[in-house]
Amino acid sequence: MLRRFLMALMAGVLAGGTALAEPGVTASTLRVGTIQDLSGPIAMLGAPIRDGMLLRFEEANARGGVHGRKLELRFEDSGYDPKRAVLATRKLLSRDKVFAFVGNLGTPVVMASMPLAIEAGRPHLFPFSPHQATYAPLHPLKFQLFAPYQDYMNAAVREMVARGGYTRVGLLFQDDDYGHEVKKGVEAGLAQRGMALVEAVGYKRGATDFASQIARLRAAGCDLVVLATVVRETVAAVSEARKTGWPVDMLVTASGYSAQTHELGGAAVEGLYGVSVMPLPYAEGANSALADWIERYRQRFGAAPNIWSAMGYNVADVFIQGLEAAGRELTAERFVSGMESVHTTRDFFGSPEYRFSATEHLGNRVGRLARITQGRWVLISDYLQ
Repeated sequence: MLRRFLMALMAGVLAGGTALAEPGVTASTLRVGTIQDLSGPIAMLGAPIRDGMLLRFEEANARGGVHGRKLELRFEDSGYDPKRAVLATRKLLSRDKVFAFVGNLGTPVVMASMPLAIEAGRPHLFPFSPHQATYAPLHPLKFQLFAPYQDYMNAAVREMVARGGYTRVGLLFQDDDYGHEVKKGVEAGLAQRGMALVEAVGYKRGATDFASQIARLRAAGCDLVVLATVVRETVAAVSEARKTGWPVDMLVTASGYSAQTHELGGAAVEGLYGVSVMPLPYAEGANSALADWIERYRQRFGAAPNIWSAMGYNVADVFIQGLEAAGRELTAERFVSGMESVHTTRDFFGSPEYRFSATEHLGNRVGRLARITQGRWVLISDYLQ
């Protein structure tokens, strides 16, 4: 059925008996699109993701490209706004004619833009939104690299309850697709422990004041608060709790697992728990390959890389592996076949293995626990099942 779908797409392209060029593909170049937040509330994520992708593409181009084609990255700024993301997607499709979308950032953005890319027959790859819809139901053009919110938060909450003996778990969540996906995972994990959320409080995307939400969670007697927040909101929520003298344990999703969290939060976020789907690229204690990568990034962009830089580099690298497997005669269908054969090994970042197949377009389902200790994230578990 999947192959019939792609063949139907190709039939549309070949209508009238004249083959049209594959969008974004020439004899010497391959054009790829990405939509990032470069000016909105999570711009501190979007810029390093873009730069990480650029670095990997430039390295490939320095070696002659992929099957003789130089990679071009066209990026658009959504401002973390779904409406702007739709406009950006249309521009990348109609004006830039990109071959694929790689690493789009933010669940609201992805949920608004992904249908347009799929409808146009363009591969939609490894978005920074591990929402279930990015890989299920199985679709030939959708691939996801990152462990899903539901899966990793289910496992993380079960592990936290087992370790800490918590009995009253609450949730602070962004009131959109991101937050609701996290909520499903938390509820499923608690249900497996015979528990339920004692309080769940939402906030609007871009909020900066969490006084009322923290007050409600405290009034509910929570002894563990799960945060479905991003970096800035994580710092604000934890700081509000500490300011009011509430030392409750908190666990943030992978969206808050960033060096920026402890750099911005300082002493207030000491002891915060988080979920890691990929280790932070700290220079201190780095292996030789990671240390070399950090230096290359510094030289190229004039700043130290962070987890988002590493993840941007990572998604670009796995995309390149799919291109290499697809061969020189590149079409969307051949790319899908190539991508379905990719099985990565653990890299110098410490990433998990990613494995794809004709029946599985989700590369990884697991994360591991970390905690901010003495001003930096420290991994405290292996990958959780």
